[in-house]
Amino acid sequence: MPAANKVTVIEKAKPTAASKLAANLAKLGLRTDMDLALHLPMRYVDETQITPIQQAALQGGHMVQVEGLVTACDVQYKPRRQLVVTLADDSSQLVLRFLNFYGSQITQLAVGTRVRARAELRHGFFGSEMVHPEYKVVNENAPLPTQLTPVYPSGVGVSQASLRREIRAAMLRINWQDTLPADLRAQFDLIEFAEAVKVLHNPPANVDEYSLEDRSHPAWQRMKFDELLAQQLSLQRAQFSRRSKSAPSLACVGEVSNAFLMGLPFALTSAQQRVLSEIRTDISAAHPMQRLLQGDVGSGKTIVAALAAAQAIDSGYQAVLMAPTEILADQHFRKIAAWLEPLGISVVWLTGSLKKKEKQTAREQIEAGTAQLVIGTHALLQDEVKFARLGLVIVDEQHRFGVDQRLTLRNKGNGTDTINKLIPHQLMMSATPIPRTLAMTYYADLEISVIDELPPGRTPIMTRVIDQERRSEVIARVSVAAADGRQIYWVCPLIEESEALQLQTATDTYLMLQEALPDLQIGLVHGRMKPTEKQAVMANFIAGITHLLVATTVIEVGVDVPNASLMVIEHAERFGLSQLHQLRGRVGRGTAASVCLLLYQAPLGGIAKQRLMMMRSSTDGFEIARKDLEIRGPGEFLGARQAGQAMLRFADLENDQWLVEQARGLAQTLLQNLLPNSPEIVAAHLLRWMNHKEEYLRV
Repeated sequence: MPAANKVTVIEKAKPTAASKLAANLAKLGLRTDMDLALHLPMRYVDETQITPIQQAALQGGHMVQVEGLVTACDVQYKPRRQLVVTLADDSSQLVLRFLNFYGSQITQLAVGTRVRARAELRHGFFGSEMVHPEYKVVNENAPLPTQLTPVYPSGVGVSQASLRREIRAAMLRINWQDTLPADLRAQFDLIEFAEAVKVLHNPPANVDEYSLEDRSHPAWQRMKFDELLAQQLSLQRAQFSRRSKSAPSLACVGEVSNAFLMGLPFALTSAQQRVLSEIRTDISAAHPMQRLLQGDVGSGKTIVAALAAAQAIDSGYQAVLMAPTEILADQHFRKIAAWLEPLGISVVWLTGSLKKKEKQTAREQIEAGTAQLVIGTHALLQDEVKFARLGLVIVDEQHRFGVDQRLTLRNKGNGTDTINKLIPHQLMMSATPIPRTLAMTYYADLEISVIDELPPGRTPIMTRVIDQERRSEVIARVSVAAADGRQIYWVCPLIEESEALQLQTATDTYLMLQEALPDLQIGLVHGRMKPTEKQAVMANFIAGITHLLVATTVIEVGVDVPNASLMVIEHAERFGLSQLHQLRGRVGRGTAASVCLLLYQAPLGGIAKQRLMMMRSSTDGFEIARKDLEIRGPGEFLGARQAGQAMLRFADLENDQWLVEQARGLAQTLLQNLLPNSPEIVAAHLLRWMNHKEEYLRV
């Protein structure tokens, strides 16, 4: 072949073992030496001593380490395929049993091989045995470790041995400098950072193992304090930064606000008045408000939000309220439009289910500024939606929206003033009360207002826990409630049958109740229905045409039907505490005595039993939220807020409240530049712990 026609094939270089490991470590977030150093053990194993097999057999049921020679290695097929290895030392022998194994293990555990195995020893039918022990092939007289062996959180392609090796190497390369000076360490009784990390990765043999396990050891205290301090610094710095930005001053409490208040057929509670005053002060300022309004179900958050919107309108600006579902947005629109439209305020509705022409009309009114208050769903986030003069953003059930979504809506105010780049004020609402500890950590960048009392006239909701075998009694109770002129919710956890979870479904329940209660008007609403269908069903229920509404959790928040006084929750053991409390809050909104029946499938697990007993014993949303935090951890409350924001890895909000308080106080002191070298301390500490991730914490 002529040289000109030769084709050179360049083979793509195959990834090396080192590059594969680096890629797998990166998936665990381990990219730098400090990432590896802060990848702390989740537990430890004691491999510092060998127990003779005979002695281990006498101890039975304990975790032990033995060493011996393999005298037999066979694959058995009855009662199932398994690898059975006999290990013997001078005192006795035992069996190592592997129910799942690789072919390479047969070769690895060949007869005559010396093996060190560690597991719980138990007495099987054929004598002492270990099932799936941790093991290693060793030479005779191989030295034992002198320290506890760390076990790390791991992932695919990353073995414990490779993690230990990489962490050891990283720690040798690190230039250990403490971010906290000696006087601060002494003030908070903290050991040096380098010492803490080294102890946790390589605890000496004489260490108090219990203090390592329960994370009360001084080394763990240092890690937890540092982590909490970094979080507090980052969030509080975001708050300080926000105060340096410009926002429209919505200082006018004028004709609309006054007429609105005067026209209400009820007086605001003292808690509502206090919270309204806090919001009014904030939005009057020339820097953007970032306030979380929280309160129990039925505490009257919507009226406060509407009054804040009225103040924005009085000040010549637009307000927008975004809700996560059309049912909730529709409830807000009906209620707030009924309050404000008689005062001459233009309230515009924008959701994805509107017809094309209706959407276009709504967008034109918003852009022209004739729409003074806009209420809708995610449709508000579309690029085509442009505000003329946006002053206040209200986000309901804020934990259901991601950081990017809330930021997109807030940024729609940037068109208001291209020179000064005014940022709208933001009011976020949550009907899930947030425990104080959680608020102090994950919401440290927000001002928080709490409506902590219910309007007068609300009757307490009685809660009963009932085995679903008594379903016929529950149906009879529904019939009686309907005959008395009351309306009923029946909530189900699934729309269609799942083989994994054999639960009563909404559609099956709907058909069953239609057959059992032929005289009642029964509606069905679930998440897969078209928005217009859902709205029609809800409208009939609100109007009192429908007696009984069978629903999935789409009615969890926002639905306000004062005549509904009975709630039945199917398979209540499948719901979280906060969700059960939200659902229960759909009744008890009128003057009639209300009841919530929690149907459960026996037998109940420990956590499910705790939840149901808590629901039966308390209607206090804050107490329920505290218990939910204890059972499920902070993720339940944070929702989409934690996107990009690592959950606390080391600190525990229930047990480390005192550390939260200390870290919060020190963060404030450092950010106010009250200590020598405060800016340098802050910069070094955030670089170590946040690693440039702070941008996610700003919304």
